[in-house]
Amino acid sequence: MVYSGSLQLRGLYPNFMEQAISLPIHGDVLRTPEARFANVPDFPYQPRYTEVGILRIAHIDEGPRDGPLVLLMHGEPAWSFLYRKMIPVFVAAGMRVVAPDLVGFGRSDKLEDAADYSYFNHVQWMKAWVQANDLQHMTFFGQDWGSLVGLRVVAEMPDRFDRVVLANGGLPTGMDALPKAFKIWRAFARYSPWFPIGRIVKTGCHKGLTPAEEAAYDAPFPSRKYKVGARVFPGFVPSTPDDPERDRNLAAWEVFKQWEKPFLTLFSTRDPVTKHGEFVWQKRVPGAQGQDHFKIRGAGHFLQEDKGEEVAQHIIRFMRATQSATPQVG
Repeated sequence: MVYSGSLQLRGLYPNFMEQAISLPIHGDVLRTPEARFANVPDFPYQPRYTEVGILRIAHIDEGPRDGPLVLLMHGEPAWSFLYRKMIPVFVAAGMRVVAPDLVGFGRSDKLEDAADYSYFNHVQWMKAWVQANDLQHMTFFGQDWGSLVGLRVVAEMPDRFDRVVLANGGLPTGMDALPKAFKIWRAFARYSPWFPIGRIVKTGCHKGLTPAEEAAYDAPFPSRKYKVGARVFPGFVPSTPDDPERDRNLAAWEVFKQWEKPFLTLFSTRDPVTKHGEFVWQKRVPGAQGQDHFKIRGAGHFLQEDKGEEVAQHIIRFMRATQSATPQVG
């Protein structure tokens, strides 16, 4: 489905919503036909939708409404299907799980013009989505771009979050050299005429994927024009001191340097892109001091695929151990 891409303000939208819907959209907005998701395995969850201007953002919302709330944010080029092994573990523990699809991924709308995507826009859209759904007292879990976007959301809306769990991700400021593996990936995303989403995710998993799982990651992308967001994401990672998002990421870091709420790292042992990236968080974030940080062994970049149940259990233990430790951010 394709429809016109000129955002119009309708009525008064407060704060983050107003900022998000005022972002200009120049090209067409695409919507993946629901039939594409008919054969997705082990993912029986009904999508819910939030309108942010003319953009429709999808999310999964499972478990008791009054249960402890866990926000799961996926990265590039996945969607909420990535969390199918973790969602049942949280629900069985009596927790509420919310897992959105970022704009350009999953069942959320996609933009055909690459110029309509940016790191800044993604943060604005997700802040508006959080506000529209009035999510409070969240435990945030993010990996890959789910962390780059999600950590900014946490830093810019800190009162809505009780704790943070970071896995295979970070908040780069363009001051440190990027790993060789990431540079190769960025070049591939930019120049390769072939961009097989399912196979890309499979490559980032230590255990691989079944053909049906690989097809599920391909499902949101019926054709090349639906993949624009997935292709441009790697180029948005701040890699130089003059990056347009450097100052905003530095500002977010200042928040985390004062973050006294619980903060846990769960990095895997087989990810060449984020290897050892957890140590800077353990050192700089006050809330990370004394936490039971854990290495997920035998897992690749997409540790949710390789060790999803184990990751969920670590998060549950962390939440229960810190349920009364929610001081205000200084």
